Amino acid sequence: MAQLSYRRILLKLSGEALMGTKDFGLDPVIINRIAEEISSAHIKLGVQIAVVVGGGNIFRGVQGSSWGMDKAAADYVGMLATIMNCLILQEVVKSKGSDTRVQTAIAMPAVAEPFIRLRAIRHLEKGRIVIFGGGTGNPHVTTDTAAALRAAEIKADVILMAKNAIDGIYSEDPRINPSAQKIGAISFDDLIRQNLKVMDPAAVSLCEQNNIPIVVFDFAKPGSIEKIVLGDKVGTLVGKYPT
Repeated sequence: MAQLSYRRILLKLSGEALMGTKDFGLDPVIINRIAEEISSAHIKLGVQIAVVVGGGNIFRGVQGSSWGMDKAAADYVGMLATIMNCLILQEVVKSKGSDTRVQTAIAMPAVAEPFIRLRAIRHLEKGRIVIFGGGTGNPHVTTDTAAALRAAEIKADVILMAKNAIDGIYSEDPRINPSAQKIGAISFDDLIRQNLKVMDPAAVSLCEQNNIPIVVFDFAKPGSIEKIVLGDKVGTLVGKYPT
């Protein structure tokens, strides 16, 4: 067994990342590549992996609010979108050879387990990948915060924030300003103070309180998850005293 820097990880995937170049829904090439990355790290290295998936590729609460929906009602629809993504990802990951469970914050016993913290930890200990859907089960809370909360609850060693074609945190949006400077490491406090739009500030604060580092990386680069858990410097590290 390889010497791992992180033995239990939580991977945060945005719904938008699953779209690839599409305007809506899922890109089968993208979700297949993500599943291969997850399963490879799981099988080859024995990493305990939990995943939180967003739903912005199907529906976003802010979108529904703009139509005149009540914000809470719109957020619940967004939570259902995350569960749809989880169920699809589960099947694709299973096809790669990894045993997988979906747990949801909103009870859906016909398709998934309810979120139970100790059961989730037990699944990880028994070598199963756990995919969390439904956010926190509460409106007005982002899936970034759900990722930070679940990471704290399962005592994850790190959160991996998967980005599409952006290999870390930059001083500005590199898609708008090609001269933006990449940041190799940054503290939680500086991330919030500089208002770098990487993760919901509430989620960053939760990670800081529980001393859970965050690695922001480009999942389009093959082998990134394996490199990160083995201690290679990939993307941008966010922590209390990052180096």
